[in-house]
Amino acid sequence: MQKRTLGTTGPCVSALGLGAMGMSGAYGETDRAEAVATVHAALDAGVTLVDTGDFYGMGHNELLLASALHGLSRDSYQLSVKFGQMRGPGNVFGGPDGRPSAVRNFLGYSLVRLGVDYVDIYRPARLDPSVPIEDTIGAIKEMVEAGYVRHIGLSEVDAATVRRAHAVHPIADLQIEYSLLSRGVETDIRPTLRELGIGMTAYGVLGRGLLSGHWSPGHVAAPGDFRGMSPRFTAGNVEHNLALVSALRAVADAKGCTVAQLAIAWVAAQGDDIVPLVGARSRERLAEALPALDITLTGADLAEIEKAVPPGSARGDRYPSALMSSLGTGN
Repeated sequence: MQKRTLGTTGPCVSALGLGAMGMSGAYGETDRAEAVATVHAALDAGVTLVDTGDFYGMGHNELLLASALHGLSRDSYQLSVKFGQMRGPGNVFGGPDGRPSAVRNFLGYSLVRLGVDYVDIYRPARLDPSVPIEDTIGAIKEMVEAGYVRHIGLSEVDAATVRRAHAVHPIADLQIEYSLLSRGVETDIRPTLRELGIGMTAYGVLGRGLLSGHWSPGHVAAPGDFRGMSPRFTAGNVEHNLALVSALRAVADAKGCTVAQLAIAWVAAQGDDIVPLVGARSRERLAEALPALDITLTGADLAEIEKAVPPGSARGDRYPSALMSSLGTGN
C-alpha cells in the first residue's frame, strides 16, 4: 500500500482511505457481518485510514468499527472522526453544534463507543454559524494537549474558514467532496490548502455511486438511501449524468480498467497531498477500488477524462437545497 502524508503536520496514512458511512444505513440496509469483513479486508490490504462520524447511524457506525477493530494494535490504523451534526429521532438533522462544551461531550462519547483512548484526526462535520471557528478549534486544541486527539481536521468549509482555523492550531487536512462531478474545491480551496501545507481527504470520489459504473437509468434508490433525495439522482438529471459516465467508460475501457477505478485514480492523480476515501460497503467493492492506486494516468489520459467529463458538466446540486448552505463549496 502506498502512503501519503496529510499536509506538513498531519499523519502518514494509506494512499486510499475507507469511508465507513455507508455501513450504517446511509444508502439503505447493510449487512453487519459483511461490513466488518470489509473493514478487515481493507486493513489486510494496507489501508490504515478509516473515516467515520459520531452521527453516522446515530452512533451505530462507531460501535460497528469498535467491533471490527477490537483486539488490533492501536497503531495499526488511524481513525478520522467527524462530530457536531445534531440528529433527532427518525434521523432528523438538527444542524451543527460547535460549542466548546459540545466538543468535549461529543469526543467523550466517541472514545467510549469506539473503545479507544484517542482519535487520530478529529473534525467538526460542518461549520456552526453561531460559534466562531476559533472557539471550536480551540476546544479541540485542548483535547490535543490532553492527549485525546492527535490531529485536527476540518470538513466542508471555505478557504477563509480554513485560514482562521489554521491560525489557532495547525490543521492536518480538510475533508471535502471531490470527484470528476464535484470540482468546486479547485478554485480557491485547494490552492489555500497547498499554501498553508494542509492535506485533503476527498470523499464522494465516485459521486455517491454515479461514477461507480453500477448505477443505471431507471434504478430506484432503496428505502433510507440518501440518493433518493439527491438532486443528481432525480429524473432528468440522472440521465444526463449517466451519459457523462458512458463517455468516461470509453476512456476506462481503453485504459483497461473499470469506470470506478478510473474515477478514483483521477482524484489520486490530482496531487500527493490528496487521499481519496472509498465508501465500500462490501469486500467486492473494496477489491474493485484498491487497484486504482496502481493506475498511472498520462497527460493524454487526463485530457481524455476531462473531455468525457468537463468541469461543471454534472447536472443537479450534490445535496438537497436545505443542506447546500452548510457546504464550503457548492459544486
